[in-house]
Amino acid sequence: MYGPERQQEILRLAREGGRVDVLSLATEFQVTAETIRRDLKALDRAGLLRRVHGGAIPAGRLDFEPDLAERESTAADEKDRIAHAALAELPAEGSVILDAGSTVARLAAALPLEAELTAVTHSLPTAARLADHPGIQLHLVGGRVRHRTRAAVDAWSLRAYGEVRADVLFLAANGFSTAHGLTTPDLAEAAVKRAAVAAARRVVLLADSGKHGQEHFARFGDLTDVDLLITDTGLSPADAAAIEKAGTAVVRA
Repeated sequence: MYGPERQQEILRLAREGGRVDVLSLATEFQVTAETIRRDLKALDRAGLLRRVHGGAIPAGRLDFEPDLAERESTAADEKDRIAHAALAELPAEGSVILDAGSTVARLAAALPLEAELTAVTHSLPTAARLADHPGIQLHLVGGRVRHRTRAAVDAWSLRAYGEVRADVLFLAANGFSTAHGLTTPDLAEAAVKRAAVAAARRVVLLADSGKHGQEHFARFGDLTDVDLLITDTGLSPADAAAIEKAGTAVVRA
């Protein structure tokens, strides 16, 4: 099958199923994952598909949001490296906010037993990982819990973060870029993320490279709101340099 024929078939599958992923397409068409990524990039440039983490969706579906299980299993090695690199950004003592996100949850699971911190989170999975930690004073922010992400949102959450001033926020995002800032599919989650950013003295974004350049429906800040981006080596040195030139430090784990 020639490239244009394969791309036409990929487009059909995306429109029928609402999403395609790189590994399944590579298996179906018996080509490498890199070949599929080039196909998706070409379709994205043509405005027919929009690249998302691990695959693509039909153009116009900026509200697409993978469920928790899918996010946990996608780019798992990269997320583990990012989480371990983030340990160096923990304050020796003090307070942290842990945003709702699969990489941030990995950071919570990796906290050393000797850590002594006050931790605030609106994420149920992150809270569950910290609940038995002997050195963590855990504060769970309440609100309406979104089933898709297990994160608390709405007025209770916003009010709670309005009463907090933490040393460091470990932030998550579905998409980030110097052009479009920080984005996520849901407006309610975006509002809580915005409140968490305002509640911290320092902001550290934990995001794998697949999210670079992605744009979702709800925007909650500029990349310049972030002091440090911790990502993986999939982010090119040129892209890292551009982000640093705009004012955000970058660590490629």
